[in-house]
Amino acid sequence: MYEQGVIRPPSEASSLLVRVTRNCPWNQCLFCPAYKGTKFSKRTVEEVKKDIDAMAEEYKGYTIRTAFLQDGDTLILKTDDVLEILRYLKEKFPSIERITSYARAPTLRRRTVEELKKLKEAGLTRIHVGLESGSATILKMVKKGITPDDIVIGGRHVKEAGMELSEYIMPGIGGKTLSEENAVETARLLNLIEPDFIRVRTFAMHPMSPMNKMVKEGIFVPMTDDEIVKEIRMLVANLNAMHSYFSCGDFSLNLLMHVDGWLDEKKDYMLKELDAFLSLTKRQRQAYSLIRRSSYMNYPVSIVLDKGVMERIEPEIERIEKAGEGAFDRYIWELMSYQLPQPQTDNWQ
Repeated sequence: MYEQGVIRPPSEASSLLVRVTRNCPWNQCLFCPAYKGTKFSKRTVEEVKKDIDAMAEEYKGYTIRTAFLQDGDTLILKTDDVLEILRYLKEKFPSIERITSYARAPTLRRRTVEELKKLKEAGLTRIHVGLESGSATILKMVKKGITPDDIVIGGRHVKEAGMELSEYIMPGIGGKTLSEENAVETARLLNLIEPDFIRVRTFAMHPMSPMNKMVKEGIFVPMTDDEIVKEIRMLVANLNAMHSYFSCGDFSLNLLMHVDGWLDEKKDYMLKELDAFLSLTKRQRQAYSLIRRSSYMNYPVSIVLDKGVMERIEPEIERIEKAGEGAFDRYIWELMSYQLPQPQTDNWQ
C-alpha cells in the first residue's frame, strides 16, 4: 500500500502520483477548499521510497512516462531530500520522461537557481504554481500569503533553471470592485515572468467558504459570467504575444473553454472568440451560460444562434428569473459551486 493526496493538475491525469508532503504548509487561502481541516506534514525520504517500491511492484511491466510529486509544496523539503527522491524514482521507473510538482511562490523565491538546476538535472522538469492574481490588494484580501515580488522572483528562478513553469490564474477572484486591477496586474506579472503555461481557473465560491461572509458584508461582490469574460478579455489584451500557452480548455469552470492556444500565434483569435460571446444579446449570453454550467461539455458560442436551441432554453431562463432580481446569476453560481473540489473535512475556518 502507498499514500496518495487528494488533488493533482488536470495535465497530470495519467501520471504516477508520489506523495512527498501531506496537504499544504500555508492552507489559509480563503478560496481553496482542497486541504481545509487538515494539517501539513513532511514525509521522510524513507517513507516516500517505500511508497515508490510499492508502486514499482504494482506497475511492474507497465511503461510509466510521467510522475507528479504531491501535495501542495514539495520543494519546502530540503533540496537534498528531494534530489534523493527524484533519483530513486528514476531508478525504479527508468521509463519516466517528465516529473512535475506544485510549489508555492515564496518557496521558489527561497530556492536558488543553482538548487533548482540540480533538481532539473535529477528529473524535475515542470513546476505548477498558484499565482491566482497579480494584485497585492487581492492577494492580501484572500489570504494567499504571497506578494507580487514572490511571484515574479520565484517564477524567474524556475525559468532560469531551465524548468517549465505553469502559472495558474483566477479571473473573478477580485470581485466586481477589483476586476480591472486583477486583469491588468495579473497580465503585468505574467509579462515579466513569461511562463510556459498560463492556466485559467475561473473563480467560483464554495458554499462553505469564509468568503460568503465577505459577500454578506459587502466586501466582496461576485461577478457574473459576462463580467468574468470581460475581465479575461482585458487580461488577454494586456498580455504580450509571448511564447506561452494560454489554457482555458483544461478546466470545466471556464465558460469559454475553446479560448486556448499559444499567445504568439493565437492571441488575436482568442480576443475574437471572447468578443463573439460579448457581442451576443443578454438572453443569448444567459442561454450559453445555462447550457455550459449545466454540463461538463464544451460548446461553441454559435450554439445560441440556433433559433431552435433558444426556443428550448428560454422558458427555463424565465422560470429561474421568477425567483426575483438576481435569481439567474445566483442559480449559475450555485451550479458552479457543485463542480469545486470538496474540503477533506467540514472544518473550514
